[in-house]
Amino acid sequence: MIVTRKWLEEFIDISKISTDDICKTLNSIGLEVDSVKEVRIASKVVVGKVLEKEKHPDADKLNICQVDVGDETVQIVCGAKNVDAGQYVPVAKVGCKLNDNFKIKKAKLRGVESNGMICSSTELGLAKLNDGILELDNSIGKLKIGKELNEYPLLNDDIIEIELTANRGDCLSINGIARELSAFYNIPIIEKEKNLDNNELGIGQFLEVECESSIESSLLFKAIDFTDFKLPVLYKIRVGEIDKFEENDINDAISYSIHSHGVILNSYANEDADTDDGLSVLHVKKDKDGFDNIYGKEHLSTISIEHKKTKVQDNIFIVEASYINPEKLSKRVFETKKKTGDIYYRTSRGSEPDIKQGIDCFTTFISKYGAKIYNGAEAFVEDIEKKYLDINIDKINSIIGQDIPKAQIENILNALGFEVKEGLNNVFSIQIPLHRHDIKNMADVTEEIVRIVGIDNIKAKPLAIDEVNRFNKTSANLIKKNKIRRKAIENGFYETLTYVFSNKENLKKYGFDVVKEELDVLNPIVNELNTLRTTILLNLVEACSNNFKQGIKSAAFFEIGKVININREESFKISFIHSGSKEEESFTNAGKPANIDFFEFSKRVLNSIGKFELEPMHSIKNSFIHPYQNANVIIDGKVVGFICKLHPSIATEFDLPDTFIAEIDFDAIKDDLIKVHTTSKFQASRKDLSIIAPKNMPYIEIKKVINSIEDTNIKQFNLIDIYSDEKLKESESLTIRFILQNDEKTLEEEDITSTMNKILEKLDTELGIGLRE
Repeated sequence: MIVTRKWLEEFIDISKISTDDICKTLNSIGLEVDSVKEVRIASKVVVGKVLEKEKHPDADKLNICQVDVGDETVQIVCGAKNVDAGQYVPVAKVGCKLNDNFKIKKAKLRGVESNGMICSSTELGLAKLNDGILELDNSIGKLKIGKELNEYPLLNDDIIEIELTANRGDCLSINGIARELSAFYNIPIIEKEKNLDNNELGIGQFLEVECESSIESSLLFKAIDFTDFKLPVLYKIRVGEIDKFEENDINDAISYSIHSHGVILNSYANEDADTDDGLSVLHVKKDKDGFDNIYGKEHLSTISIEHKKTKVQDNIFIVEASYINPEKLSKRVFETKKKTGDIYYRTSRGSEPDIKQGIDCFTTFISKYGAKIYNGAEAFVEDIEKKYLDINIDKINSIIGQDIPKAQIENILNALGFEVKEGLNNVFSIQIPLHRHDIKNMADVTEEIVRIVGIDNIKAKPLAIDEVNRFNKTSANLIKKNKIRRKAIENGFYETLTYVFSNKENLKKYGFDVVKEELDVLNPIVNELNTLRTTILLNLVEACSNNFKQGIKSAAFFEIGKVININREESFKISFIHSGSKEEESFTNAGKPANIDFFEFSKRVLNSIGKFELEPMHSIKNSFIHPYQNANVIIDGKVVGFICKLHPSIATEFDLPDTFIAEIDFDAIKDDLIKVHTTSKFQASRKDLSIIAPKNMPYIEIKKVINSIEDTNIKQFNLIDIYSDEKLKESESLTIRFILQNDEKTLEEEDITSTMNKILEKLDTELGIGLRE
């Protein structure tokens, strides 16, 4: 946002305040000053009047001008196309130093003497207005031939550039900045008088606007005759400083007014309007995406989104003032991916909602310089609901950390445009001004008070810390996560951290779920990461593949991270992968370590996360899972994940050797407090049972039966061997090792025999299996 000191002075009396002080104030109230530029015109540049102009005899592009510079008439050879007799122009006299490398001297151009230079705006250090000379008028001050231009305060200005945050659309105008300074300095805003040069006709005799009832914008239309309108040079220079100059007086006047008052304006040539019975007609309709549009003979503009440039082909124009809620507008643009124009920068941040005042200021301004205004207006003003908020003074002071007097808070809020009513129990009921759509709650109001009081005026206080119990689910999960990380690293896994994004095409290719289309990422960072991941395993397989391509012969990774299901619901998983050899080359393995296998991998996962059971998978949900080497992970009787060998075809596709993977719900992993129990001081006995069971009988069935035996002597049992041969046919021999121990005595042979008989009887009764003969 660019403001100039002299432009500000038209809104607020800052004559007794230095530019440096204004910049410090703007910084202190949250409007960060990015740069300050002093525009000072060099000495010996004076107001001159071109008395005569004639062509140079030896150069088609040069003119010989006789210029009155006050104390004399000098001859100047000028190459500007727009120079002409009768003009008031800036003249750099002989001896003038326009800049460090440019000093005006007497010269001869193609044999003709030239004493000085008629200057362009850029040569004076002003904004560029054209490719020729600058023509002066009384808008800079009363012109006096021979008077130096550095004596005209309106030209010698201070230009301040402010860096605004996106929520401060109310400060995207000179009026908005002046409103902020008014609140800080307690200086009133200068009231503007409404003084129009009206046309004899009323707008109803000339224009009709047909507006659909569904239109959300507030609109006001005025008809204006620009036949005799000419924009003075001062305003052209200011429009040039904000980089909006177009060499079109109507467009430049609109740009000047928008920057001055913040109300969004647009213009339409009368000849572009539709016609009906001699009336000009504009149609206001919604398009298929829900945006408000203006139509005449063709589409003219999308309100608040894109304004087409006005071409001066007619003298009668229809000027529109508009306002729309910036939050609704921004949301709709985001949802529809609508292409926007320059005006959207202002409308999406919040333009000034008082469109009547904005159009009045504009018409008053252009009336001074020849425009004639048709009486009346066509208005379609949306009734904007005023928002109210109750604020507690004690809570505000608590947030600030300092007691701000109640009267001072009231004065600050009033100065900022809030309407304040005092209530009971130290509460203010405030009405939020329409131009502050970013104020939502008491914290926002507190920020406004702190801005004006000044953060440097808030006394620092030591932070009071009360020790409380911080242990909760978040901290418990962090402790569990760190414990699992340590154990996984101890078991040879390296931790990875991959993107929460993945490739949708690859997820579908390998049979994994993908997030529903309507809930998916709208603007992916890159095409390779165009969706939210529903599994970590794809990322880990790709990581292993990248390592093997670098010559690594073994890779083992784990990651604890977030995954998202098809309904975009989040959960945490821990995923493991081990590819290649299970150990490093050494003398013990003759330099040829064996590859990892299912049981070794399962053991390492178990050592990392704690105890779990395995059972065969009855359905395979993705193509990563090996059809014969797979198992569901069971904790507390619930399936919480799976463990398997990576399908050979997938391993081949990623150039991997034997690879095993696992993915388990992080929340299902136990992290219970370990309770210490006394151990028996008596000797333990080990007994092996070799039983014959059908090959299709899962070991878990046998385990359940043994666990159901009520015998305190059984401390532990494990399957240690599986054997089959032709004689056993469809059966196999399972060797189970039992550890037996009593807490009160040393077990005798009879006790051991009794326990083993219980086991055999139970297996025979429940499953019909027994000892191998």
